[in-house]
Amino acid sequence: MPAIAKYPRVITSKAQHEAYVSWLLELQRQKGLSRDDKDVVRLLILVIKDYESRQFPVEAASPREVLEELMEANNLRQKDLAPLLGGESVVSNVLSGHRELNKHQIERLSQQFNVSPAVFF
Repeated sequence: MPAIAKYPRVITSKAQHEAYVSWLLELQRQKGLSRDDKDVVRLLILVIKDYESRQFPVEAASPREVLEELMEANNLRQKDLAPLLGGESVVSNVLSGHRELNKHQIERLSQQFNVSPAVFF
């Protein structure tokens, strides 16, 4: 265990964050954790998540912005999504904001990109 408190506390610095992440990874590599160690893992996850949400907030993105980002990350063009969405004109209308994605399109996109359908809402 790193030279930090026996139980996690609210993270207030980058160094503390790094130490807690290391501590968490160390515990997760171990087999047969004690009940106390499992409690520490749960606490570490909570305080790390809290710190990261404060330090690295994620801005809400529209379904169109999510789709554009997924396309860019996967080197896809509009015509690559045409079979999933119902044609190039549909893709163009979605990306220009003139048309919303429907339930079936969202299902196909979430399967294609292996993401939760919730990212498109």
